[in-house]
Amino acid sequence: MVHEPFSPATAVLKGMPLDWLFVLIPIIGLACFAWIMGRRIVPLLHAAPDPRFGQIPLRIMLVLKLWLAQWRQPRYMLAGVLHIVVFFGFLILAARSTQMVVLGFVDGFTLPGFSGALGSIYNVVKDVAATAVLVAVVILAIRRAFFKPARYAVPEKLGKDHTPEALLVLGLIATLMISEGVFEGSLAAAKGEGAAHLVPLTLPWGFELLMAGTPVPTLSRINLVAYTIHDLTFFFFLCLLPLGKHFHVITSLFNVYFMRVKTGNVKPVVHGVSDAQLDDLKSFGVKKIEDFTWKHILDFYSCVDCGRCSDHCPANAVKRPLSPRFISIKARDYLYDRYPIFDEIKAESPNLIGGIYSEDEIWSCTTCGACEEECPVGIEYIDKMVDLRRGMVDDGLVPQSLQKPMSALEKRGNPWGKLEKKRGEWTAGAGVDVKSVENGDTAETLYFVDSASSYDDRGQKIAQATARVLAKGGIDFAIIGKDEKDSGHDVRRFGEEMLFQSLKEQNTEAIKASEAKKIVVNDPHALNALRNDYADMPPVQHVSEVIALLVENGKLKLNPLADATKTYTFHDPCYLGRHNDTYDAPRNAIDSIPGLKRVEMEGHCRDRSFCCGGGGLMLFYEPDEEQRMGVVRVNQAKEAGADVIVTACPFCMTNIEDAIKVAGLEGKMEVIDLVELVDGQLQH
Repeated sequence: MVHEPFSPATAVLKGMPLDWLFVLIPIIGLACFAWIMGRRIVPLLHAAPDPRFGQIPLRIMLVLKLWLAQWRQPRYMLAGVLHIVVFFGFLILAARSTQMVVLGFVDGFTLPGFSGALGSIYNVVKDVAATAVLVAVVILAIRRAFFKPARYAVPEKLGKDHTPEALLVLGLIATLMISEGVFEGSLAAAKGEGAAHLVPLTLPWGFELLMAGTPVPTLSRINLVAYTIHDLTFFFFLCLLPLGKHFHVITSLFNVYFMRVKTGNVKPVVHGVSDAQLDDLKSFGVKKIEDFTWKHILDFYSCVDCGRCSDHCPANAVKRPLSPRFISIKARDYLYDRYPIFDEIKAESPNLIGGIYSEDEIWSCTTCGACEEECPVGIEYIDKMVDLRRGMVDDGLVPQSLQKPMSALEKRGNPWGKLEKKRGEWTAGAGVDVKSVENGDTAETLYFVDSASSYDDRGQKIAQATARVLAKGGIDFAIIGKDEKDSGHDVRRFGEEMLFQSLKEQNTEAIKASEAKKIVVNDPHALNALRNDYADMPPVQHVSEVIALLVENGKLKLNPLADATKTYTFHDPCYLGRHNDTYDAPRNAIDSIPGLKRVEMEGHCRDRSFCCGGGGLMLFYEPDEEQRMGVVRVNQAKEAGADVIVTACPFCMTNIEDAIKVAGLEGKMEVIDLVELVDGQLQH
């Protein structure tokens, strides 16, 4: 960094020294910022506990990937690249802004280590960065003002349009870049060296050309004005950030560091309260804003309001009364109102349901995880939805359509209310001998069937195919039989925690009594429950993983397709893909069938898969929506050129079968479960 010939620390205007002013500006600015931040921290101190201080190496990796490398930004290419330019520009220019603040009261100040060759290199880099940032913010401003993406739209009843705030912030960033460029350019012009030593086409280079030949006293005044504007803008910007949606500039680093490091699970009712102590709790779930954990409050502060979560939310896509973006925005606005900066904390907060959220809004979520997968700053939604539902269940606010299956689950361990003794009747049509623990049989592998594949007519066919494939692959397996209960996966996510604990306890006893060393499932919801909600379980695999391994090891040999004219596509079930990171195994299993042609639903596959409409108890829920999610999914497959949709979940099967009928594509589109597809091609 070069020595400044016009040092603000010794500036004089009309005979009056101004060094006091450049001491006063940062003192006032930092004091205001400290006050505002202190007030913003108060809600976090009132919030519920959340132990997020372990697994430090993994958290550092998340920061390096998601925050520093901006890993998710290019998923929206134009906006993402522009944001990356601004982000890295800010990181590069942070040192220069710090130096300029101190220059106001320390003559010729240079940051330690930024002298000599390193300083010269930095000057080049920061000039290029400042210019790139200015170009990026101009494009962003034009885009925001005149070509605003649909996802930025704000329904009047849900909040206010943040476009004015966004344009103000972009203007402040541009002011910082321009004022620093004028400051640097006026120095270069005063030296009389011409612009040859500056990087061509950068801001200082351009301003030096404009000011070449200007008298030195005039350059001195220009330099001083540019510095003053930069100083005032810098501290105004700093204090503005915690007052609106751009708080994420400060909080995103911390939010990413403390984000969840494991997918598939949900938080306990209260951190630090064991399952055995749940009966002692006076209240369940989130009912008022302080019932959220401090991390979830930090989520609200960190929302970028980019709309990516809502853009990929299937509930929002079919016009259910849910937009994840506004789950955060409404809570943040409420926090700002309840915990004002310059006033007393307002009275006891009312119940959130009916206050800022509606019942239908919260029940509309399928917990598919698309919103969390898309968020560039690690905001979590599923835990919030589950906690809000726990609060509603505790207050008796359960949708009518869910009351009967919940009651059936409590009485008979399945949402259909069918007799426990009928749980294993599907085995009669399997065509192979199926061992059962209830008959005293044992096996190395336990096939946990779960309710859909045990009782639903369509699901039973999947269970039968699973049994045949396992038998053909030489897997020694058994089922539990009548003592098996529903895994409780969706019961927990629908907020009925005590019922889930009861189901989990009964299944845990039955699984341990089986003495199995492995568990295989065909339902991703059961997979997720046993892996992430239960404790001390044997290793759990989805049948697609088993099939892929058996084919790879040569234990399963498959015949070529009889009809090779059809094109297949794989629908990633949410709880197999996003929640359990299983993408390749089912594709490898499908691709192992000779003659099969498979295409991807580009833009809607793997971690961007579109939810079928929700599994488990979602089959019983009757939402208000303009179109079925399954219909959207079927149309995506049609657009990809597929004739057959392959899935790997009994609930996806039900939803997509119904959607094909609703979409009027019977005879043109079909759906088949992966295990049924493989079963049909087994070499006998």
